[in-house]
Amino acid sequence: MMKLLILPILLLLSVGSWAQKQNLLSGKYTVDELGKVLIPQAQWTPFPRLDDRAGWAKADKAMMQAFVKKAEGYLNYEWPFIPATKSLLIERTGDRNEYQTISFKKREVLGTMILAEIYENQGRFVDPIINGVWSICEESFWGVPAHLPKTKELSGLMDVSKPFVDLFAAETATFLAWADYYLGDKFDKVSPQIRKRIYNETNYRVLEPLMTKHHGFMTSNANGRRPNNWNPWICSNWLNAVLLLEKDQNKRTQAVQKVLTVLDNYLNPHPLDGGCDEGPSYWGAAAASLFDNLALLNQASNDAFRYVYEDEKIRNMGRFIYRVQIGPEYFLNFADADPQPKMSASMIYRFGKAIGDEEMMKFGAYYREPEDGSIGRFHYFRNFYSLFMQDEYRKAPQGLPLPKSVWLPDLEVMVVRDRAGSTDGLFVAAKGGNNDESHNHNDIGNYVVYYNGLPLLIDVGRGTYTRKTFSDGRYDIWYNRSDYHNVPTINGHTQPPGPQFKASNVAFRDDEASAQFSLDMAPSYPAEAGVTSWQRTIRLNRGRNVQVQDVVSLKNATGLTHHLMTSYPAEVGKPGELIIHYQPQGHSAKDFIVKYDARKMQPVVEKVKLEAMEDEGIRTKWGDTIYRINFKVISPKKVDKFDFVVAEK
Repeated sequence: MMKLLILPILLLLSVGSWAQKQNLLSGKYTVDELGKVLIPQAQWTPFPRLDDRAGWAKADKAMMQAFVKKAEGYLNYEWPFIPATKSLLIERTGDRNEYQTISFKKREVLGTMILAEIYENQGRFVDPIINGVWSICEESFWGVPAHLPKTKELSGLMDVSKPFVDLFAAETATFLAWADYYLGDKFDKVSPQIRKRIYNETNYRVLEPLMTKHHGFMTSNANGRRPNNWNPWICSNWLNAVLLLEKDQNKRTQAVQKVLTVLDNYLNPHPLDGGCDEGPSYWGAAAASLFDNLALLNQASNDAFRYVYEDEKIRNMGRFIYRVQIGPEYFLNFADADPQPKMSASMIYRFGKAIGDEEMMKFGAYYREPEDGSIGRFHYFRNFYSLFMQDEYRKAPQGLPLPKSVWLPDLEVMVVRDRAGSTDGLFVAAKGGNNDESHNHNDIGNYVVYYNGLPLLIDVGRGTYTRKTFSDGRYDIWYNRSDYHNVPTINGHTQPPGPQFKASNVAFRDDEASAQFSLDMAPSYPAEAGVTSWQRTIRLNRGRNVQVQDVVSLKNATGLTHHLMTSYPAEVGKPGELIIHYQPQGHSAKDFIVKYDARKMQPVVEKVKLEAMEDEGIRTKWGDTIYRINFKVISPKKVDKFDFVVAEK
């Protein structure tokens, strides 16, 4: 018998998620108690100090040598300044990459040379590191122009008298804090001004603003949207910097207490199912950054926060990353997520170990990569953890869980496949939710179909971020709109953005033979669309096909078009059959048929033109291979039913 999860049960599950323990982090200790459990700054040794050569002998030699090799290529690096005109590009052309490329590279070079000097401890990287520290301290803004408030007063240039903290200002504080921790004594032999400047700049640009000014990432917004990855990501770097640099124990304790409070603002409204509405590629800076905070807190307090790993919400937040995997190469990419995100493998392994999840540990071990000297663009401190776990990590069992069925009732996402532990056959995912999710696309009722772990019907995802991406023109970008997702346009209307545009009557059921997701899409369209009910059912018949049925009731019927997106050429076959020429690179070609009622609909295939600045990211991820299939309803009716079946030819 099928296990049926219907709306009342889902409501109970959602209520249950909100009834979970609140203030899990900030509610455990008073400020006085926190001050007692935190190890004082002068005594805190999260990793061996530079002069502890026995301690560093336990670090992975292959990784350290790779860092040295990479750093040697930077010995003559000329630390660039960043011209004001680069910052102005965000306003003048919308481009954010020219500025970011320079800024990110400087930090990569600095971080690599710090690791190389730790390994050698001979001083040959010290002067270049000092130059890097000084150059970064002289920058007007440690963040990026794309994150500046969009006001006439700023217009792409930072007001240095009013510092505020974005993601990359916080990241910069971490680089400088670890430089101070490891190389502070060597800096002092050159000049005491180096460490003094590290603290003064970090305190002025990051620590003080975070303690004295409200930042939007700290709480839910005015519309009630809960904080996104900015919250734990910035907190992890804030925590790094204050634990390493702040010598005043009272100020240090007060800052940690505020970090805990801000993190609880992220955790409290987070759903019990652990679902990340930003998708797997943002998970690495969302739930994963939350874990970074927990790891640091436990190191700084002799495991006073280890109790958190027993919390079911925390555990589900970790498991999300493997629950939404499609295959070794692809992950579910609703909203702005990437279809092929890079895995922070050693961190995933550590997270799995902390919560006692062997499947997550195997998953992290599966994505372990050879040592090549790369420090990663962000989350610099993860490298230090990785250095001291390689013996265990190399020997760890590897594997991909690939669960047969995953239902995330709070996120309203279904993930199902033909059989557990295998990418063979069909994979289907579908979503409900609302159109005010973080990094939102207007995509209620959207679904994807993959075959053998590779794309067939797709969610295009995001392109290149520009000024337009997070502006009033966000939904002028085609891939953010509902008519470029696998959902219909109704009486000329697409789905608008906003929390009021959402799914209703959401249900899921699953058994050995099939899995099914259903929802009413009517509330996700504006009143002008005249939709009384649009009940969509997406069903995987395991080992056979995918069925999609829309049962509709409209106040008026002036025009209906169903849309499907694919990354392969498609053509109209005989009446009632649309052929998709599935031909993934390096794999066998195969034709798939989308069956439809030719008496009701006429399909037209169009190749999407990739011409705008934002489209460069689409070309990078998919190539110039995006096709939209438009099934125009020939004679729209107020009450009707539409059926599609996707299967091998």
